[in-house]
Amino acid sequence: MRYRSLPLVALALLATSGCATAYEETGSELGSAMLMDRSGNNVGSAMLYSEGDEVTVSVSLQGMPAGTHAVHLHTTGDCSATDFTSAGGHLNPMGNEHGTLNPQGAHLGDLPNAEVSSAGVGTISTTLRGTRATVLTEIFDADGTALVVHEGADDYRSDPAGDAGSRVACGVFSQS
Repeated sequence: MRYRSLPLVALALLATSGCATAYEETGSELGSAMLMDRSGNNVGSAMLYSEGDEVTVSVSLQGMPAGTHAVHLHTTGDCSATDFTSAGGHLNPMGNEHGTLNPQGAHLGDLPNAEVSSAGVGTISTTLRGTRATVLTEIFDADGTALVVHEGADDYRSDPAGDAGSRVACGVFSQS
């Protein structure tokens, strides 16, 4: 009599086996940042997560102007200046030139452009250059790291910042 429920339990386990969050499916969450525009409005978020020895950053934008926007990791976890210059320059621990199309390499902070739709929504997800330990040491150092969204597209070449225009959104990473 006790075994009558066994098929039901097995069916329930089977039915829920595919249920998992994105982070459970792709790796463990390492940190996050809430992105704010110059008026203090929440315009998105960024998540850091790992899978094996790699770190991936995923950025979700909403309420942003339509178009192509550069997205970069910046050296200082500080978005207090209204123009977000307090975030410093691009995260570049190896002293490389700017741009993923640059034959001399790229900054750790060089991320893909985000295409924002007419509805104000856009996403990017990319694996950061370097090992998990190296990347996390740089991002979670004493002064932290900010993720900055720019008004225009990154040309992936111009040093030091890709000719992407002013900073329109910023968020500071906190460790999970």
